[in-house]
Amino acid sequence: MGAYFKEIFTGFWSLLVGMSITIREMTKPVVTEQYPYEASVMTSRFRGHIELVPNEEGGNKCIVCGMCMRSCPSACITVEGEKREGIKGKALTRYRLDFTRCSLCGMCVESCRPGAIRFSKDYNLAGTKKAAYIFDLLKRLEEQNK
Repeated sequence: MGAYFKEIFTGFWSLLVGMSITIREMTKPVVTEQYPYEASVMTSRFRGHIELVPNEEGGNKCIVCGMCMRSCPSACITVEGEKREGIKGKALTRYRLDFTRCSLCGMCVESCRPGAIRFSKDYNLAGTKKAAYIFDLLKRLEEQNK
């Protein structure tokens, strides 16, 4: 008979503890974001796709060394450049990223000596076609600078 009342008391105590936690959490402020209507703030460590870093003149810092392309284990980066008259070194003509193959490992960003690429803060990428995820980063940089 004593075990019966002990079990009832234990169950009742468990109910009170659970309800106290529930009531305490109900009184705290809401932390839910209203996603489509409020933009999320990305943390400093967020890794979106890579993007070219602009230099002071509005161009890019890329020297077309190809280290990002060689260090990428997914082979999702294509860098092309050409030697132009009056410009020391090569000039970047095409920087293509196939984001469908990218694993966001960061090897390309680490291997870039001049610091010409970095992770972007783009987080809301959605599409139904693969072509929507193949980026020409040089064109994107030019559009941003306009």
